[in-house]
Amino acid sequence: MSMKFAIILPDGAADEPLPALGDRTVLEAAHTPNMDAVAEMGRIGTVRTVPDGFTPGSDVATMSLLGYDPRTHYTGRAPIEAVAQGISLHPDDIVFRCNLVNITDGEMADFTAGHIRTEQADAILAALNNAYAGDEIRFQTGVSYRNLMILREPGAMDVSCMPPHDIPGERIEAYLPKGKAARRVREIMDRARPILAAHPVNHARRQSGEPAATDIWLWGQGVVPIMPRFRQRFGVRGAVIAAVDLIRGLGKLLGWSLIDVPGATGYIDTDYAAKGRAAAAALDEYDLVAVHVEAPDEAGHMGNADAKIEALEKIDALVAEPILEKLHGFGEWRLLIAPDHPTPVARRTHTDTPPPFCMAGIGLVAGAVRVDRFCERAAVGSGFHFEAGHELMEYFLRR
Repeated sequence: MSMKFAIILPDGAADEPLPALGDRTVLEAAHTPNMDAVAEMGRIGTVRTVPDGFTPGSDVATMSLLGYDPRTHYTGRAPIEAVAQGISLHPDDIVFRCNLVNITDGEMADFTAGHIRTEQADAILAALNNAYAGDEIRFQTGVSYRNLMILREPGAMDVSCMPPHDIPGERIEAYLPKGKAARRVREIMDRARPILAAHPVNHARRQSGEPAATDIWLWGQGVVPIMPRFRQRFGVRGAVIAAVDLIRGLGKLLGWSLIDVPGATGYIDTDYAAKGRAAAAALDEYDLVAVHVEAPDEAGHMGNADAKIEALEKIDALVAEPILEKLHGFGEWRLLIAPDHPTPVARRTHTDTPPPFCMAGIGLVAGAVRVDRFCERAAVGSGFHFEAGHELMEYFLRR
């Protein structure tokens, strides 16, 4: 029987010490016996997932963790999500991430528009498609506030855009698109505002006390990257479980199978147990199974330490535990647990601090520094560090 590999990606799980938690991080405060056991029996360390010059985001960071150097392969976040949705693209198409957001009194009040429901987002984007018909612009519904815009103007790449989740509560003037194509991109954003203001979906949301989707926010632009298949590089046949298009798109680019899990939402209300069961079952068919959970990142953006602790504890009990149990039934196996980046609850945004990782399994002997917790402090103290994040995968898969 061939070796089995499993990867758990708890998005944004890394954090910083909080006075309210006795100067502990959420990882230190959470009860995570399964992840702790992996760190204790195997290796723990830190990994630089965001190379110098890149914005700390799940696109760049997860690409690194999956074994691909963003300096070679990264072309933008939005085109990766377009791949997940199977969108047909022309060579001149530039894909933008199109968040539905709430801007109030000039401030980014909510970069999710109150986690607007997907069917509501679809109705709003349909109105935008009607309004922009004939302008070489089309909008594509994703999940909730996470949507796309395709613009057939190659020059539109020459613009710098700020991710809206990096500026919660900030005044937007300083963060509007900049560069040669900024005027065009801002024009598209401005033109959408009165359409959204008059839309029945927003009227209903205001009536029910929910945040309206006041604006579209364009960012993450790029063209579809070309990436060598994972199986060709590593000789391993993979599958991925994820609710967000970014991770699903990366999986497709790598040639992995996508496993759909009912109840997986990409939010803190996701069905953790269903993801854990699906990952364990998939190990019978695939050499490698990766399961991504967005919830810790969402809780970090909310600034909610309790929600982040709860998410980590559910990942431990409902995802890590069944995967570990299934792996123990195989003769040879390895498990990697790796947050992509920190999303500190005190900052409510990403940082580029190298996050911790831990791994265990055949041939992975515990380091010289003994640990009994999976947390940032233990990882830094181990002295085990990958400065080039994409090299971690090769180490993990090495037989």
